[in-house]
Amino acid sequence: MSPETDSAGTTPTGAPRGGPRVLVLRALGLGDLLTAVPCLRALRRSVPEGEIVLAAPGRLTTAVKATGLVDRLLPTVAPGRAVPTGLGWTGPPPDVAVDLHGNGPPSHLLLQRLRPGRLLAFRHARTPGIAGPEWRPDEHERDRWCRLLRWYGIDADPADLGIPRPACPSPAPGAVVIHPGADSGARRWPVERFAAVARALDRAGHRVVVTAGAGERRLGRRLAADAGLPPTAVLGGARDVPFPQLCALVADARCVVVGDTGLAHLATALGTPSVVLFGPVAPRLWGPPQGTRHRVLWRPGAGEDPLRPGDAHGRRPDARLLRITVDEVVEQVESLLGRPTGAGALAQGP
Repeated sequence: MSPETDSAGTTPTGAPRGGPRVLVLRALGLGDLLTAVPCLRALRRSVPEGEIVLAAPGRLTTAVKATGLVDRLLPTVAPGRAVPTGLGWTGPPPDVAVDLHGNGPPSHLLLQRLRPGRLLAFRHARTPGIAGPEWRPDEHERDRWCRLLRWYGIDADPADLGIPRPACPSPAPGAVVIHPGADSGARRWPVERFAAVARALDRAGHRVVVTAGAGERRLGRRLAADAGLPPTAVLGGARDVPFPQLCALVADARCVVVGDTGLAHLATALGTPSVVLFGPVAPRLWGPPQGTRHRVLWRPGAGEDPLRPGDAHGRRPDARLLRITVDEVVEQVESLLGRPTGAGALAQGP
């Protein structure tokens, strides 16, 4: 789910500062931004008087502002998760450029063209001038980028991932939030199963709301109708839920039920209990911190690649997702909320 778009190029946290200018490349989505919060916080500590500029899609402006860690957004344009072909950087070269986008020549060369004073990046055989640490494909996303900064002498803690709670009120305080959408079909659990979960939780006395991103109106309305919820239970759909409102909703939710999407990372960043359904990428790479606040459901098969057994960008729901049952999800939610209801008898559905 994408946050609401603000005017591109605005300054998220205030006027430009007078110290060193640090350019961070992370031209990806909401979940990617939130997994980078520990690194952004570490960079902020390292240059308290400097200016931190984040190269990221303009649609993330309000989310970037919510972190309180970035002085200016440099809007980027690129299809999917591709590296932008150029950056609209003006003025003197950045004092420091940090590649939090990838580990290959496209992102390295994009930043090298700006001639930064220092470039912090993973090493790669095709960019031999960068003497960074080795890339590890089996590393959790938060751990990976914090390790990069530590290699360059910047202390970064992957557990330091919280963002401030919003000041605006929640549109549905105390609700269980269900988000059925995802950027790819491979990470989208069937809507009829989400509806069965919503129906079970509603019948158990929980307030249930459904969030839908731009273009997901039909998905959200179908879920609500199948679950017996009123149309007013659906937030968003025609457009994204404005990020401050979305942030307040998640912050004051009792629990979030979601696939491996940006909303799952928002729940983590705000400390909201969550049940996250994983497939086709393992929670070992993208999951929430271990502990009692978050539950992950992940059903790999025998003999499969333990980390990436399926196509993360495929059109059909991944086989690992389809192995997760409605009863499992309801039971995990009730376990988090501490209100067992005999979920199996209530969760009638596929």
